[in-house]
Amino acid sequence: MKGIADTGFLVAFANRNDRHHGWAVSVASRVTEPLLTCEAVLAETAFHLRNVALVLAMIRDGLIVLAFDCQDHLSQLAALASRYGDRQPDLASISTVLAIG
Repeated sequence: MKGIADTGFLVAFANRNDRHHGWAVSVASRVTEPLLTCEAVLAETAFHLRNVALVLAMIRDGLIVLAFDCQDHLSQLAALASRYGDRQPDLASISTVLAIG
C-alpha cells in the first residue's frame, strides 16, 4: 500500500497513549512501501513526540521517506499559503497538500 504520512499519523503511530495509536499501527502494518512525507512533517512530529531520535528511526527503518522538497515547490507553496491565508495554514499542511496533488 502506498500512502502519505502527516504529523497526526506519525504521532499516533509512535505514541501508545494517543487515542488513534491502534488505528495508526493497523495502517502501518499494511504498508508495503515507505510512506511519503516532508521535512516540515518530520519537524512537527519530533516536536510533538519530543524525540528526534524516534523520528529519525522511522526513516532508517523504512516507515517513511522524504519525498517533497520545499525548494522545488516554492511558488506553489506561496500560492497555497496565500489562498488559505485566512486559515493560517502551517508549512507541513500545505506541503502535504502539494505532495498528494
